[in-house]
Amino acid sequence: MSEAVVPPRALWVPFPLGRPLGAIDDPGFQKDVLRAAFGLLGTAAEPTIEDYPIEAPDKGMSEEWACPLNLGPTSSGGLTDRLLAEVARLRPWAIETRRERGRTLFGVSGAEENQVDELARCLAVVAETGDVIGEPDSDEINWAFDMPLLLRHIADDLRTFYHEAIAAQPGSTPPDHDALSRWIFSETILGETLLLVADGLTDASDSPIAQLVRGLLIPEGHYRGGSAFPAEANFPTP
Repeated sequence: MSEAVVPPRALWVPFPLGRPLGAIDDPGFQKDVLRAAFGLLGTAAEPTIEDYPIEAPDKGMSEEWACPLNLGPTSSGGLTDRLLAEVARLRPWAIETRRERGRTLFGVSGAEENQVDELARCLAVVAETGDVIGEPDSDEINWAFDMPLLLRHIADDLRTFYHEAIAAQPGSTPPDHDALSRWIFSETILGETLLLVADGLTDASDSPIAQLVRGLLIPEGHYRGGSAFPAEANFPTP
């Protein structure tokens, strides 16, 4: 993503997403990461991505996570019905997380909190039809973005909904980004739906934006065994 955006300076760190400074409760290590990042201000005279060469101590980062939520058997029928059934099973848990936190990160697509069913239906229709260019037909949602970039934000909202549902589950080991991605793309109908949408973006080969959105839609390593970003991309300049 940094290579696609071309920031003035970026420090790539080999830590789980959500822990940009490494292990918890290790201020010395965290300060070293900050020093390396701020050091780019004095050394990088052109757009630069540098690697942070040190792995974080294993403190608080190696616990294995497994989803404690039993989604049960999926419903029969088409993709839309199966995705909506999965969303229905997760809804009470997501509501509980929002109640405890008093907020939600859901809504970047333009959908309201109570429109998750409509959002899921729209994504499933895109997956089933392969139409990644036409705006999803909805009388309920005022979309905040144009297609195909809108697909990235629809996916973000649905992932947020799933993550909030998981956050309400019992257990002392919170999942990191990689564990959540493995769960979504190996055990959920949402993951199946997102992969079909990514295939539709692949078929839109004449659209550089569609290829970029595919890379933003699927985490690294979860698209057909590899990267969702094309090996050679000619992305438009922002």
